[in-house]
Amino acid sequence: MTIKVFPNQKPWLDKNVRSLLPVLILESQQQYGFMPRRSTTDAIFALRILMEKYRDGQRELHCVFVDLGKAYDRMPREELWYCMRKSGVAEKYVRVVQDMYERSRTVVRCAVGQTEEFNVEVGLHQGPALSPFLFAIVMDQLSEEVRQEYPWTMMFADDIVICSESREQVEENLERWRFALERRGMKVSRIKTEYMCVNEREGSGTVRLQSEEVKKVQEFKYLGSTVQSNGECGKEVKKRVQAGWNGWRKVSGALCDRKISARIMGKVYRTVVRQESELEVAELKMLRFSLGVTRLDRIRNEYIRGTAHFGRLGDKVRKARLRWFGHVQRRESEYIGRRMLDMELPGRRQRGRPKRRYMDGINEDMKLVGASVEDAEDRDRWREMIRCGDP
Repeated sequence: MTIKVFPNQKPWLDKNVRSLLPVLILESQQQYGFMPRRSTTDAIFALRILMEKYRDGQRELHCVFVDLGKAYDRMPREELWYCMRKSGVAEKYVRVVQDMYERSRTVVRCAVGQTEEFNVEVGLHQGPALSPFLFAIVMDQLSEEVRQEYPWTMMFADDIVICSESREQVEENLERWRFALERRGMKVSRIKTEYMCVNEREGSGTVRLQSEEVKKVQEFKYLGSTVQSNGECGKEVKKRVQAGWNGWRKVSGALCDRKISARIMGKVYRTVVRQESELEVAELKMLRFSLGVTRLDRIRNEYIRGTAHFGRLGDKVRKARLRWFGHVQRRESEYIGRRMLDMELPGRRQRGRPKRRYMDGINEDMKLVGASVEDAEDRDRWREMIRCGDP
């Protein structure tokens, strides 16, 4: 990967072009990459709630996670100019971007030195903040005829997820996407594209892409968060616990130093480790190790937390959970998070002990702090009600 530097580019030029493009891309509601008021959290939340709804209704949900091979490097320049004009970008801005890409040259550095300069006539520049917006414009135009309403189609730059209630339908949609993208110079990766069936019943078969079988998985790391075919999040919790232990090991020298006071140690722990750890059991184990005590010493957890001067992890998790729920409730009715929470599917929940749902935890949290859904409309009041102290 080579970072392109523009020695003759004025800073105000790049800023002005970037300020225009997001407004034009807003026509595509399925694009979450580098868009105002949209983020990875929105896409992950929508997908998880959708999977939860289908799990509760005992219905299958078929998801294909499409990966574009070397999407930035394969982007045809002529296709970029065409898509910009079709999106309504003023011709003067198109010429400005063309000037940025004119006579682009680069070198390849390797172990024995670097090559001579050569022209780069395809692909987007790696590095400038303008490139993600240009890529979003192209994806918006290329997928105009094949993308469905969210959440059945969601895009984050070149990461695409296609959902459907039947395997045949998702296979047909995948083929339409392949044709729409590859005829315009892009390439769907046959190796990295994967298929997952949520709440699968008696083996629903596999999905094929041009006679090639798409790899079927039970879990997939979508935008950094692991989603599972059973609709649960146990694997994601374990990964976050492991990340917490990794953070603890990086500063274990300071945390286990008996010359450092427990109060300072608690501050270091909150800053470096706690933001990644999810389970209270793992947190208490780290703290006991840092303080030089074990469970055989029969010291209660309350004393361990009091020595390090911070409260329960569960309180901070509850605050974060309610903060996000309040954010979702205050958004417009067309916001994907609200639509997913209000979505009703036919079907009955499984007999026996029901699986815990997102709203079950939210209702318990609101009951604990004495709040209601209506309180979330007032941001200041909601923030005051869910506070649990700095530690």
